[in-house]
Formats: sequence, C-alpha cells, structure tokens
Amino acid sequence: MRLLRVSLLILFCTVSALAQMKLNIRQLSSFMESSIRLKHPDKQVAEYLKKVTLTEQLDERTIETWQGLGIGPRTVEMLRTLAEASKSLPKATPPAPKPVAPTIPPPSSEEQKHILDEVTKYALSYAKRLPDFICVQVTRRYDDPTGLEFWRTLDTITERLTYFEQKEDYKVVLINGRTTDISHDKLGGSSSSGEFGTMMREIFEPESETTFRWDRWVTLRGRRNHVYRYAVSQPKSKYRIDYQRTMSIVPAYQGQIYIDADYLTISRLTMEAVNIPASFPVQQASTVLDFDFIKIGEAEHVLPLRAQVRMREGKNLVKNEVEFRLYRKFGADATIKFDTPDPLPEEATQEQPPQPAAKKP
Repeated sequence: MRLLRVSLLILFCTVSALAQMKLNIRQLSSFMESSIRLKHPDKQVAEYLKKVTLTEQLDERTIETWQGLGIGPRTVEMLRTLAEASKSLPKATPPAPKPVAPTIPPPSSEEQKHILDEVTKYALSYAKRLPDFICVQVTRRYDDPTGLEFWRTLDTITERLTYFEQKEDYKVVLINGRTTDISHDKLGGSSSSGEFGTMMREIFEPESETTFRWDRWVTLRGRRNHVYRYAVSQPKSKYRIDYQRTMSIVPAYQGQIYIDADYLTISRLTMEAVNIPASFPVQQASTVLDFDFIKIGEAEHVLPLRAQVRMREGKNLVKNEVEFRLYRKFGADATIKFDTPDPLPEEATQEQPPQPAAKKP
C-alpha cells in the first residue's frame, strides 16, 4: 500500500523572521510568477520583498509586466524600491532561448496499446525481479512557513536501506552528519514509502481500473521517453495519507508515467492526490520518483534514483528530496562508507525536449 506519512511540526516563524535573501533577476522572476499563479496576498508578497537584496538590475519594464499580470500596489511599490537600489548593479543576464522541440508524431493507437500492455507486465513483476541489495538513502528535508516556495533546510538524514526478499528495511546512520541510534519510525517530520515497487504496482493493478492516455515525447537522462497521463478514482485508490498518526484519508490520485522508448521500462512516475477533503489538514500531496539503470554486481537493474515529496498544510510547505546512492549486492561482505553524498546534479532529473531514440547498446 502506498503510504505518505505526515507529522508536520508547528511552525512559528513569520516572514519578518526570515534572513535577508540575495536573488538575481531570474530567481526574482520565478518567485513573482509563483506568487501570481498561487494568488498570494499583496501584503504578504510585499513583506517578503522587504527581505530581498538584488544582485542584478531590475528595470521598470519588468515591473510593468508583472503589474499587468495582477500583482498588487504594495508589491509594485516594493519592486520599485528594489529597482532604485539596484541601479548600480550589473544588468541581468538574458535567459537562454528555449530549444525548439522537433516534431515527432505520436505512436499509433495499436503501438500505444502494445506499450501499455508491456509496461503493465513490467510493473506488476518489478519487485519480484529486483535483486537483494543494500544502498544509502539520503533524505534532505525542507520547509517554508510562508507558502512562497523559498525553502530552508530542516535536516539531512542518511540511512542504510536494505532490500531483501522483496522487503525494505531502514536503519538511520547519520542526522546532519552525526551518528545516531534513533530508529526510522521515530524520526518525526514527514516521510514516505513505496519507492521499490508499491507505487508502480498499484497504478497498473487491474483492480485499480486506471485510465491512461498518451501525452508527449520527452528526453530524460539522454534517453527518449513516452509520457502517459493516468488517473485512479477514489473508490479504487490505495494511496493513504496519514496525519500525525491520528487521521488518515485515501484520496484519488493522478500523474504521469515516463516510459523508456527502447526498453519499455519506467523512468519516472509522478503522483498527485486530488479532491482532498477540505477538513483534512494536508491539502496538497505529490511525489515525483525517478528510476535509472544501475549496475549491481555484473547486471544492470532499473532502480530508484531520486524521489521528491511535497506537502502543504495551510500555507506551510514541506519538501523531502530523497536520493538512493551507492547500491551494493546484499551479502555478509557488502560494505558501504556512510558519508553523506553530495546532491545529484540538476541534469540527472531535468526533462529535455524530445530527441531521436537512442540506439540500444
């Protein structure tokens, strides 16, 4: 059963308590676009901007563009204050032009059916075909009490994850680089499970009655992928969200499935809870789970690479970034050095425009 467990700490921080933020124009644009899209209150956005220091010039034309998109008068006033203070700074670097995606026709309806049939077989047998292994799981947890998607680090948890006879076992080794004997279940905060096959299987089980439709081509980690959209209705869902171990719901969910065009293996799954009851504390919950070809022993296997879990309670946002590293074949002589690896580079999970299919090695 796919489980998202939430135990959010009470957050007392306010915008005025945040440290000064240094932003370039690209970062400021991202913040403004997010604020407009999420309809953040004018006063809240303006208060946040009081804590911003720019590293590049902000021009009047950019402010007018945001004003036309609906920002409020207090926000406009603060932006003009920032623009005045930034006059002596370097001009902003123009964004690189977006690459033009080649036109690639979608697969025929017969091909789409064949792809889904093959991927269904793959998903339902995925866990049974995995080898026994151990790896390092690194979870970096963040929050944002303002709801404006500017994150602060809460902690970094390094665990030994053992996968043996299709069961996962976690042992916490480090918290913020320091050894600890706390158990996985006592960590508190937010956590998730199901990365090693549960999430995948439940989407494709016949009893889930999942609906699929082909969406587009993309390139992911240098390989061409089909993207299908899917949806699971609430009566057929097994996706459970627990809140502080006292409340739980099983919502409907939807998302996207990325399928390697050559091997018909799953490269990425996304999942988003929909129609969460208004009375439930967590109002948004989503997961993005990436898989990659990883060598264990003499064989390559498709294994979890990275997961990102996001939740919202009121305006409080929580984000977990989970990486699976240093896979080893399970055995008495399997050893791992438990230093916390650096985060994966952005390009490891960044979607690119579709390119011609890569040749099989």
